[in-house]
Amino acid sequence: MGNEMDRRGFLKGSVAASAGMAFGVSREEEILLRQLAQNTNSPAPTGGPALKAALPKGRIRDLEVSRLICGGNLIGGWAHSRDLIYVSRLFKAYNTDEKIMDTLELCEQNGINAIITNPVSGDVINRYKRERGGTIQWIVEGHPTEKDMTTDIQKSIDNGAAAVYIQGAIGDRWIRQGRMDLVQQTVSFVKENGLPAGVGAHQLAVPVACEKDGVDPDFYVKTLHRGDYWSAQRPDQNKDVVDNFADNYWSMTPEETIAFMATVEKPWIAFKVLAAGAIPPRRGFEYAFKGGADFICVGMFDFHVAEDAAIANEILASLERERPWRA
Repeated sequence: MGNEMDRRGFLKGSVAASAGMAFGVSREEEILLRQLAQNTNSPAPTGGPALKAALPKGRIRDLEVSRLICGGNLIGGWAHSRDLIYVSRLFKAYNTDEKIMDTLELCEQNGINAIITNPVSGDVINRYKRERGGTIQWIVEGHPTEKDMTTDIQKSIDNGAAAVYIQGAIGDRWIRQGRMDLVQQTVSFVKENGLPAGVGAHQLAVPVACEKDGVDPDFYVKTLHRGDYWSAQRPDQNKDVVDNFADNYWSMTPEETIAFMATVEKPWIAFKVLAAGAIPPRRGFEYAFKGGADFICVGMFDFHVAEDAAIANEILASLERERPWRA
């Protein structure tokens, strides 16, 4: 037919929908075909040659970090799968240690010099560095508890973390419980160990409270995604993200987030910018960077890496935004 193939295997272009119907695709695929038709300038699928140009970088304290950061959920098996109960097992089966190391190597070849993951990924990251000579920086989501504020974080520091932040669901819960003291203690502990300290959140109330109370983290990790994708938050859904077992939204107030973060002078890593795979990369990346994010954290399989890096490079080369770069 002479049509390009999207990285997910769907036909693209003006005849995509009609061609899809001929092949008997599902209703969901028809919708995706129309969405992906807006993404026709995306590079072809690749796991191959590295980009010639390096990704732009910014600084979080003394760390120089690529503006596109690899997310860790896909390689850690923590999949946001809506109601598909097999997805986490599928991801874990695909992402063996060797495949994870391949992905990390592709990241570095394409200018991505940092990954955000949970603490359990530290061993394979260190194996990658030993066996393949990698230098990727590990930004760790910390999991402190009220009863033990330091053990989890200290293990990550000892295992080679470059920075640590309070994991988003924990930040949400602590602010909702009025436990700003726990947030402050965690940030202080990380700083005392010489690393950049961050606060993560899905709820805008978290950075608002931190700024109001002078917690002074080195960076924020806050969700930002559009609200016009197919499985987005419905009008009758009003639960906080951490209570939403439908698992279909992560940024409840994107416009308010953009407006507030415009007033914040600390670096901001936006995550869930593709709403866990529901938004095409070009649309999600552009929305987040234009909305003021200094960095975006994006979950990637090995076959996503080169394309995502190319899209980020293209957007950053001609980007106009109101919020100054804070990193």
